[in-house]
Amino acid sequence: MRRIAVMTSGGDASGMNAAVRAIVRTGIYHGIEIIGFRKGYEGIIDNEHLVLNARSVSGIIDRGGTILETARSERFMTEEGQKKAFSVLRKHKIDGLIVIGGDGSFRGVRVMDRVG
Repeated sequence: MRRIAVMTSGGDASGMNAAVRAIVRTGIYHGIEIIGFRKGYEGIIDNEHLVLNARSVSGIIDRGGTILETARSERFMTEEGQKKAFSVLRKHKIDGLIVIGGDGSFRGVRVMDRVG
């Protein structure tokens, strides 16, 4: 089974829960397991994850914030933090990472691409 991770990063923004829900429901439809990491890049480094399913995203579409919580990560800005995050994703056999956030979050994605 393919496995995709999702995280929310940076400041809360409207629509984050709706995006998480859409990712999970689409993953279920296509037979893909969705792993959620709490607190953005910090959660990946600390291996704070959960398997997301239809039940875990039920009723979240109209809630503010994000069920995955969000954070900015100073540790991820270090080479050690980046390597640790990549190691955790590899340990869980993650085939892809979906990042919901802003510019800083997407700069982190470019870092992950270089590390991996």
